[in-house]
Amino acid sequence: MPVGVRAALRFPRADRGVTVRVTIWLRSWVWGMTDSPNALTGVLTELGWKPEALARRLNNFAALHGRCERMHPKTPYKWLHGDRPRSPWPALLAALLSEELGRPITTADLGWGGDQVEAVSAISGLILPWTAAGSLRAIRVVTDAGSMDRRILLTLMGTGVSAPAHEWLIARPEADAARSSGLPVSVQMVDHLDNLAGQVRRMDDEFGSDTLLPLIRAQLRYVLGLLDERRYTDSVGRRLHASAAELMRLAGWSLLGREHPQAQRYWVAGLHAAHAAGDRALGANIVGIMSLQAIDLGQIREAVTLAETARTGYPGASPRVGALLDLRAAEAHAADRSVTECRRALDTAFDRLGNTPGSSGEPDWCYWIDEAQSHTMAGRCYLRLQDWGRARQHLRTAVRLRDHTSYARESALDHIKLATTYLRQDQPEVDHAVTLATQAVQTLTGGVDSAFVVGHLTQLVSDFAPYRRRPAVRQLTEQTAGLRPSVTV
Repeated sequence: MPVGVRAALRFPRADRGVTVRVTIWLRSWVWGMTDSPNALTGVLTELGWKPEALARRLNNFAALHGRCERMHPKTPYKWLHGDRPRSPWPALLAALLSEELGRPITTADLGWGGDQVEAVSAISGLILPWTAAGSLRAIRVVTDAGSMDRRILLTLMGTGVSAPAHEWLIARPEADAARSSGLPVSVQMVDHLDNLAGQVRRMDDEFGSDTLLPLIRAQLRYVLGLLDERRYTDSVGRRLHASAAELMRLAGWSLLGREHPQAQRYWVAGLHAAHAAGDRALGANIVGIMSLQAIDLGQIREAVTLAETARTGYPGASPRVGALLDLRAAEAHAADRSVTECRRALDTAFDRLGNTPGSSGEPDWCYWIDEAQSHTMAGRCYLRLQDWGRARQHLRTAVRLRDHTSYARESALDHIKLATTYLRQDQPEVDHAVTLATQAVQTLTGGVDSAFVVGHLTQLVSDFAPYRRRPAVRQLTEQTAGLRPSVTV
């Protein structure tokens, strides 16, 4: 680390015969010249990082992986002098350095052995066979939170994001999901479980999902108990796996934008359960949501791959499911700036909505895909493409068609996105944008609790920065301050 050395030098003054004492503060910026060199010094030399750069990268790394801890830019100087970082920094630092250097770096390598906290991939414990037994094991893994207490989950990135979806796509169908011992599980009991899941879905639409996670987890543990201990036929067993898959989809959705690695764990386990159930539509829906998360993470190529994998994996007859997968593919292509592919997917989605469902009807979980929602999602696509006019046209239609009572969360998001079109256009209409944003704030303060929506609102408010001196903008900023999520990802 940079080391300060105070030196007193004496120089004779020829004109007066006196000596002048000059104190010079010498600072060495060479890592190898520290007064207490350690392993971290060598690593930083190899990377060419100063302590401030390390702190910045560690803070970003922690945020990416869903951690709320942050450090002061000067903190790493203490580590270079021999101080031991507090948990979870040793594990996070080892993971970051391993990623940057392309080779394993452990806390012991850095001289901090004995730390019981370790960083592991979000897929840890979930590399399992695509069978009913594998599904049951996956459900146990994600419901056993205690097993992860001393671990830090790392968000899947790169090809790791799409690998589980590819495995789901090509996995052989499960032959038998029955269990032959224990008290029987009746069809009526599964009907009640499906009804409960439907109620949770509708609560999510009306109030947001952030406060629903404990309820979802409790219901998931109950379904796990039935799968693990009771007797059921193949058809009932498949329905139980499907119920677990939908609950894990909801759990992951409630964590989207806040805890990316934990959301990924729920979705990977949900894919296993959907496969055991033989429910391609539900599996494709989960893969489609994983595509949305990949966009948030800046993994655009993986987002496109996931969205197209979802479409390929569901050749079924449900117009709504097909339209939903098309709309998510359109958003991935919009993020990739593929205008032609985006428009083609949107056209296909709107065409599908006019089709008649097959004899099996539509899955209950896609009830919310209607004309209003399709226009909302189309508007978001054109926002990504910075086509403000088309985005505004679709979003206005969505606002006009929307049931704002039953879909309060989506209504708030519509207003946020519509405000964005007015603020980012060539000639911003700031007052109109403030009015729309204020409507979104009122919806969120009226009982909707969604970190996902609040995150979008926070981004919108930051776009108002050039106009912060305006009273209306200042008031909007104050109203929004209490809504901002505690973790920025």
